[in-house]
Amino acid sequence: MTPERCPWASGAELEAYHDREWGRPVRDERGLYERLTLEAFQSGLSWLTILRKRPSFRDAFADFEAEAVAAFGAADVARLLADAGIVRNRAKIDAAIANARATVALRESGGLSELVWSFRPPPRPAPESLSEIPSSTGESAALAKGLRAHGFRFVGPKTAYALMEACGLVNDHLAGCPVRAEVEREHGI
Repeated sequence: MTPERCPWASGAELEAYHDREWGRPVRDERGLYERLTLEAFQSGLSWLTILRKRPSFRDAFADFEAEAVAAFGAADVARLLADAGIVRNRAKIDAAIANARATVALRESGGLSELVWSFRPPPRPAPESLSEIPSSTGESAALAKGLRAHGFRFVGPKTAYALMEACGLVNDHLAGCPVRAEVEREHGI
């Protein structure tokens, strides 16, 4: 019997994301800022919606180059609010710009990667089912608090946990998922 991927990854777009990205270590500033932004925009929506809009998000947010987004002003906000290719939510747009500014400011003290990865929890046993995967943890609450202390917005414990999953701080691939072993090798565990 062939092992099956995690059950949430059905359909070509989710399968590709699951197999190639989700849970794999992301340590570069652009990659972390992109995932933080997308996780915040996903709040209240399906992840598939965000994946389908990802190319438009990249175009709209200067390919997630924090320095470029940090320079966005009122005209850029108006442009983003009119962009049907992204999620047009003023609070989330404002947060993405504020988070770019906070990302740039963090460069003086180790950077976004150092901050995010400092909250990586110890490995835990592989979940057997989706019901065993938490929506937040003590570490994600601490990460959210740490990010907010540095000026980040629209990041609570659940968004922080989704970021931890997306960027490989935790490995929530199910026990029988073939990608889980690949992720473990990438982490050296």
